[in-house]
Order: sequence, then C-alpha cells, then structure tokens
Amino acid sequence: MRGHEVRKLTALEDTHWWYAERRHLLARSIAGRPPGRALDIGAAGGGNTRVLQSAGWEVAALEYGEEGALVGRSRGLEVVRGDATALPVADSSLDLVVAYDVLEHIVDHDAAVRQVRRVLRPDGVFQIAVPADPRLWSEHDVAVDHVRRYTRTTLTDLLSRSGFVVDDLWSWNVLLRPTVALRRRASSGSDLEEMPRPVNAALRVVVALERHLPVKSLPGVSLFATAHPVA
Repeated sequence: MRGHEVRKLTALEDTHWWYAERRHLLARSIAGRPPGRALDIGAAGGGNTRVLQSAGWEVAALEYGEEGALVGRSRGLEVVRGDATALPVADSSLDLVVAYDVLEHIVDHDAAVRQVRRVLRPDGVFQIAVPADPRLWSEHDVAVDHVRRYTRTTLTDLLSRSGFVVDDLWSWNVLLRPTVALRRRASSGSDLEEMPRPVNAALRVVVALERHLPVKSLPGVSLFATAHPVA
C-alpha cells in the first residue's frame, strides 16, 4: 500500500466503523484461546496488533514498506520489516498469524500463504480477511494497490493448495454491500476517509448487527476465514 494511504489508514483506524468492528471480530475469535506467539502481517497502525497484545499475546507487527514500519514504531509497536513471501521468522515458531486485508496486495499470494504454513506450529491458526467479489472492483481497489478480490472458491483453493484446512469461512459487511457497491461504482479513488461522527456511529451499528443475524453465507464486501495447517 502506498505511503500516504498507510498514513490515512492509521489516522482513521482507531475510530472508523470498519476497523473498529474488525478489531471486535479479532478479539472475539481469540477469546478463550491461550495466548502464545503471534505475527500480524501488514499491521500498518497496529490496531489488530494491540488487540492481541491486550489479550496477552507476544506479538510482532510485520510491515513491508518503510512508511508502514515508521508508523507502527511511532505507536510503540515491535515492528519487523519483511516480505510476506519470505517471512523473517523461524519454522514452526508461531501459534497465530493474522493477515487482515493483506493477501490481495501480493502478486504471489501462494508464496505468502506457504510462508505462513511454514512458520505456524502444527496446532497454530491462520486468520485471514480479504476483499470479496471481483464484481465490486473499483477505483478504490486501484488506489490502495489491490491485485485482486476473492470469491469463496478462490480463497478456499488458495488455502488448500498451500497446506491449510479451512475451519470457517464467512462473509462480512453484508448489510452495507449495496451501499458500498453503489458508492464505488462512481468512485475516483480510495474511500478511506474521515466521516461525520453521526454517520460513523450509524454505520458501526449496522455492521455490528451482523453479529446476530444469519447473513454470513450471503454476498458481502469482505471474506473472513480461519484455517489450520494440514497435519
């Protein structure tokens, strides 16, 4: 992701409805799991890294670009500079790897997922979030350097051929998909931007409703997955 987009993301992620709900989902996913060693790939401002830290995990933030690493360190994170396709991490040394909105930026995403498989312990967990549905491709994707958007099939196939078993796969941001699709049809760049507090609060309520509604199998804006290494 370009440096100025990383800065925009960092400025927004503490309060923006999208990132706030993703942090909730991450916190819920690790609830009850004994903390261990974790890696947050593409950590940017470190919102997800701090979720793991607060739950007792020993976590490092991985950033490819200099700008992202500087941002993370300015927020007190332990940041490792490195390429997701050649992780600077020992074999079978991690209990958890998180890659939220990362794989879509990587041309050779197979190499990146194989690297995650290499560094995870046999009982480790890989948590993924990616943008869904090529039909939603827009200038937003271009502005934030996406290479692709995923379907359930393409994400499952990627994980399977790279040595993972998919434990759970679900759609997210289902209720707001029509609004996002309409807005991005007319977009001319990234939609990472600050919005009025009442609008932000209203969108946070809408997306939080999905925690309680049976919508995870419907088309959404993102896909989330949890996977473990093949024995």
